[in-house]
Parts: sequence; structure tokens; C-alpha cells
Amino acid sequence: MNTTRRLPQALSVHQAAENSPSLARLTELVRESNDRLKAIEPLLPQALRAAVKAGPIEGESWCLLVSGNAAAAKIRQLIPLIQTRLLGKGWKVTSIRLKILMAKR
Repeated sequence: MNTTRRLPQALSVHQAAENSPSLARLTELVRESNDRLKAIEPLLPQALRAAVKAGPIEGESWCLLVSGNAAAAKIRQLIPLIQTRLLGKGWKVTSIRLKILMAKR
């Protein structure tokens, strides 16, 4: 008796996202967060751009991931300007949080 089992065909990330509403929403939020970062990048000093990453979106709050306290201090000064830019682009962002990333040792 031949008992060969067929393995399910692997799905790409995009196919999986299409098949799962919650995964599709998560994918959409990641894309939007990256779009927001691209929109504010010109406001950031050139030397700080590599220190800032797009973080999670939670309702009207957006989080920026920042590598280091000094970079976070400078970004904090720019938050009103960043919010104005985002509102001008159509994103309703009432608060921007900064999360400082710890360096790996």
C-alpha cells in the first residue's frame, strides 16, 4: 500500500496576507508606517536619517524607533514639524512616540 502524503503547497507572504484579513491589515500598517517615514525624511537632518526607523501605528498614534538618546532628543524637537507634515499628507496623527532602540552587544 502506497501511503505517500502530499504536503500543502507553500504560500508566499503576499498570498498569506491575502488569505488572512488580520495579516493583510498588519501588512497595510507596515506599508503605511514606511510611507510616513518617507514623507518626513526630508525634515530630518541628514546625519540622523539612518538612526530613525518606522515603528508601529496604533490608531492616531505613531511610533518612531530611534537608535540612541542623542538622536531621540533632536527628533523630539522636530515632532511639531513632523506632525504638521503628516497632517498635510492626509494622515491623522495626534501623537508621535519615540522608542529608543538599545544597541546589540
